[in-house]
Amino acid sequence: MSSAAENKAIVGRWFTEFWGKTCNIGVVDELASPDMLLQYSLHEPRRGRADIKAFMTDFRKAFPDLNFWGTADLIAEGDYVVGRWEGGGTHTGPAFADFLAGSLPANTGRTMRFTGTTVLKVKDGRILEEVGLDDGVTALQQLGLIKIAA
Repeated sequence: MSSAAENKAIVGRWFTEFWGKTCNIGVVDELASPDMLLQYSLHEPRRGRADIKAFMTDFRKAFPDLNFWGTADLIAEGDYVVGRWEGGGTHTGPAFADFLAGSLPANTGRTMRFTGTTVLKVKDGRILEEVGLDDGVTALQQLGLIKIAA
């Protein structure tokens, strides 16, 4: 496999095992660099394996059906892989205070569904960073954390 093909395989596995319907938290130790950066507009940036694992553990407790999936083929060039995705979940778990725009009390029953594009940097078989541009406004509106003026 070429470097681009190898990087796409790593990111494909990351998307499936970390962001997919069932989370294999151990994949963080396998694929993430020790100081990996995870950054999206909805949350504070996360840095390092322990921080990323804690983030996902809490996110999945609050949204037990959390699931994200690819909506287009991955594109790879050099150390970078780009993926488009869609996903979301229903807040049926404990209170969740990780959104920058506010907190959710326990079990709101609200569902979020939104899309995004993510750029991942992969070097020597490890993910160094995952930086995404998501439709966080849609998610926050669906969760009742922001209102859009008519």
